[in-house]
Amino acid sequence: MNAILEKSQVAKESSVKITGSKSESNRLLLLQALYPELQIENVSNSDDSNLMQKALNKQSKIVDIHHAGTAMRFLTAYFSLKEGSEVLLTGSHRMKERPISILVNALRDLGADIKYDENEGFPPLRIKGGNLSENKVILAANVSSQYISALLLIGARLENGIEITLEGKITSVPYIKMTLSLLNEIGVETSFINNTITVKPFSGSLKTKQLVVESDWSSASYFYSIVALSEVGTQITLSAYKEHSLQGDSVLAKLYNSFGVTTIFGEHNIIIKKTSDTNLESVIDFDLSNAPDIAQTIAVTCLGLGVQCHLTGLHTLKIKETDRLVALKNEIEKFGTRVHITEDSLTISDVFDLKSNVAVDTYHDHRMAMAFAPLALKIAFKINEADVVSKSYPDFWNDLKKIGFSIRVD
Repeated sequence: MNAILEKSQVAKESSVKITGSKSESNRLLLLQALYPELQIENVSNSDDSNLMQKALNKQSKIVDIHHAGTAMRFLTAYFSLKEGSEVLLTGSHRMKERPISILVNALRDLGADIKYDENEGFPPLRIKGGNLSENKVILAANVSSQYISALLLIGARLENGIEITLEGKITSVPYIKMTLSLLNEIGVETSFINNTITVKPFSGSLKTKQLVVESDWSSASYFYSIVALSEVGTQITLSAYKEHSLQGDSVLAKLYNSFGVTTIFGEHNIIIKKTSDTNLESVIDFDLSNAPDIAQTIAVTCLGLGVQCHLTGLHTLKIKETDRLVALKNEIEKFGTRVHITEDSLTISDVFDLKSNVAVDTYHDHRMAMAFAPLALKIAFKINEADVVSKSYPDFWNDLKKIGFSIRVD
């Protein structure tokens, strides 16, 4: 499906209910598999979470998680621990290009039996579940937080728990803290001191047996972009959110102040409101090492406003659904603006009038489709393979139509 977006204008006031966080849902689904008495509400309806649920309930020896990177990392750890199981864990063509040796080596250090089925260092993986008797792991601190979280989530089920030492500067700290907070909520004892993370073994009854997943802040980012690109006074109410969130992307509320967007926290929702125009003379300079998933949204917001930006801390974007830095450069430049990228940064320094009737490619990446969509408030254009949004936000296009976007399917 391709989406043709006409130049649109959103309602002055509107509201949207967003499904549960994919990041929280996938962590809790794995914990539920390890602690079956745990009950979860408001689970994400994303493809990734649906695939995670199916994989955890599947009895087959072949588990295909398609494009779901989080599921690949978490399930690699889970099946390594599952006594008596033998699975081939595989995925899409792109998944087979995404490195996983850091996690596999760490699990092997704990005693896991994992073999590469095709190319060394990449999925598919043949995993025999069993007892993991070791408990100490050393990792580079700048690796994907999903590797670290995968180990932490199973840590309390290891007979001696787990101790992870991180060498260097730690990135994506909020995602690590999210994992530890969820473990703490169910009664697992953890510590995070300097560069050492410890999870104690746990075999008792859960402290909390029912948890509600907060709505997804990554999904909220697109509405922040929409408000930023709208007239002063425009506001959108999003539910269900809380002020003290476990999600690193909640930093949106602070970052979008630079675009004249204010966040008002209610009891179970947020109101995001355009309160002033952006200073076009300023340069947006953000370090997104703790929230890399919102980099695409912010870059496109800057493009739409004609604001220069320099975004850093983006090294993990190169191993996502696509190389997101290259993809952003390719697609932003279609609109007539030059982009410079390095291994961990993106810079827009030359801002020109936007070209219309551009066709944006999505590279099988849900965030490429959703990040560019708000540009329809400025110009008409097309998004190819727009149904890729189902990976994290299946209702995205319908929700945009509800607030005033004009979208046709090609």
